[in-house]
Amino acid sequence: MPAAPATHVPALPSMGPGILLRALLKRPQRPLPALLPELVTEYRLDSLPLGDIGRYRAAFGFAGDRIPLTWWYLPAQRAHLATMLDPRFPFRIAGLVHMDNLLEEHGRIAPGQALLLRTVLRILPPSASGALRCILETTGMAAGSPVFSCSSTYLIRRGERGATRPPEAGPELSGRALAQWTLDAAAGRRYARLSGDWNPIHLTRWSARLMGMRKPIIHGMHTLASCCSALENKSGRSAARIECRFRSPVALGSAVILRAAAGTGGFVVEADGKPAVTGHCALA
Repeated sequence: MPAAPATHVPALPSMGPGILLRALLKRPQRPLPALLPELVTEYRLDSLPLGDIGRYRAAFGFAGDRIPLTWWYLPAQRAHLATMLDPRFPFRIAGLVHMDNLLEEHGRIAPGQALLLRTVLRILPPSASGALRCILETTGMAAGSPVFSCSSTYLIRRGERGATRPPEAGPELSGRALAQWTLDAAAGRRYARLSGDWNPIHLTRWSARLMGMRKPIIHGMHTLASCCSALENKSGRSAARIECRFRSPVALGSAVILRAAAGTGGFVVEADGKPAVTGHCALA
């Protein structure tokens, strides 16, 4: 029988109201410490929630009975949030901007097998404009072998306006249209029920306005899961690695088009005619 993570490792916190309220109310340290530490946390998940995974698979139209690659973001997100609630992380959590994400599958896990999630949080050096970012890298291990890895970059502080920034290539929009969908007003709430992420900016117009948003926006990982499912179903192959950059928010009510570049794995998501997400998907 495979060994389970040591019982002294704390259980992975759930995405319940308590932890979300703590995240919304966390205040930054003043003054900021001169040295920003690297944080390392470990949490255990005693078994996978197979029913929740099945509902996630059905909601996004993933074929077969494998664990969708993008589902692994959900336990990783719980580990990320718990890590950022550590008192040694000196920044507020509300207002952080999810900039990019990388998910990769490394192995399989048996039903009922325990998972150990190890997360490393690093503060990246400020950019030329003064923007400050952090990166959280989570590895899921079963019986000592890696199952998946997830890397998420968040913007902590925006750079100064007018500061010189390195040039960045714009996304290519010439790929063929592979899928399209329209986000209705309840899309954010449906994803919250799947993910446990009840961030007010994703739910309703009034709750988004309480957080300073003009309109509610869909979670970026909802968009990535929709892309991953469409790419898999079109090719008949499962995704082994998917990475993306979130370029602009996608408001509820938007018309969304997924374009894919034939033979390259590259894709672009347009929302109301503007590039919102760009990325690359490697199929198994």
